[in-house]
This record gives sequence, structure tokens and C-alpha cells, in this order.
Amino acid sequence: MIKRATVWVEAVAMGLGAPGLFLLAFLDSSILALPQVVDILIVWMVIAHPERWLLYGLMATAGSVAGCYLLYALARRGGEAFLRKRLHERHVDRFLGLFQRYGVVSLIVPSLIPPPVPFKPFILMAGVSGMPRGRFLAWVTAGRAMRFVGEALLAVLYGEAALAYAYQNAGWLSLLAALAITAGALGYYGYRRVSRTK
Repeated sequence: MIKRATVWVEAVAMGLGAPGLFLLAFLDSSILALPQVVDILIVWMVIAHPERWLLYGLMATAGSVAGCYLLYALARRGGEAFLRKRLHERHVDRFLGLFQRYGVVSLIVPSLIPPPVPFKPFILMAGVSGMPRGRFLAWVTAGRAMRFVGEALLAVLYGEAALAYAYQNAGWLSLLAALAITAGALGYYGYRRVSRTK
């Protein structure tokens, strides 16, 4: 039943073009699990319409961020009690400790890495740990944009080989991107602090 529904959703999304990509990315990041479907669709759509690569990348990003925000909001409204009922205490405490210590990095790295690395537990933990809404949206948007817009750009440059390249190099590409984003954010906060003291 779920398999049929997934196939139907994919077919509808393909027919809708960019809005369908938004819909699939939203569903994949919130209530459904559609591993690799969004990534594959981005590549197919860009190969079919290379001039729309940025549109496809941005629509997938927007849909994914909207889906992530839904999970985050639910987790903020009582996610810790839900998680403690279903997960071992020590796992919940460990994840919360990670978020309190490395909040940004704990969120941005998994937002960049494609499956099989799970992403939804990190979104739930961001909500449970009380990560500020603005910071959550900024970091998830940055991570998802680098992943989906990056894939769309690779599809323009390398066609179907783009997906294989992204998966083979996901680890170091994600680490490099996370370091670049973190360095940029630290530079921005440092600049703001200096400009306030003037």
C-alpha cells in the first residue's frame, strides 16, 4: 500500500515539474521516507531542462526546508516526551548532549549528506533541544541548498554521472561545505560584534 502510494506520488510530482519537486521534497523531509527520490528527480529534470537547473534546486530546497520545519515544530511542542517513550534514555541524552555542544555542526552535516545517513532524527533533536527557530531555518536552508542546488549544478555540468559523483564523494564534500558555512557564519558574527562596539 505504502509502495503504491509512493509510486503514485512520484508520478504526480514528475508531471507537475518544479512544484512537484517541492511537494516530494516536503513529503520526504516530513511524513514520508523517499530516500534518493528527490536527488534522482533533480538530475532527471535538469537533464531534460538544463536552463531550469537553479529553479529545480531551489524548489527542492524550499520543499525540504518546509518539511523539516514541520518536524522541528512538532518536536518543540512535546517531542522529548515522545522520544523518551520510544528510544532508550541514553540515546536521547546523547543526542541532546551533542546538540547542546555542537548544535550547528550536528545539524548541517547530516543535512548535506545523502541517504543512507538519517536526517530526521537530527531535525527532531533540534526541536527537542530548543534550538532557536531562526538559527534552525538558516542552517537547514544553507545545508539543503548546498545539497540540492549543488546537485542541480553538477547535473548541468556532468549529466547522469553527477549523482554517482555526489554519492561517491559525499563524505568529504559535506565536511568541506560544513566547514565553509561555519567559517562564514563565525566571520559574520565576528563582524557584527566588532561593528556594534564601534
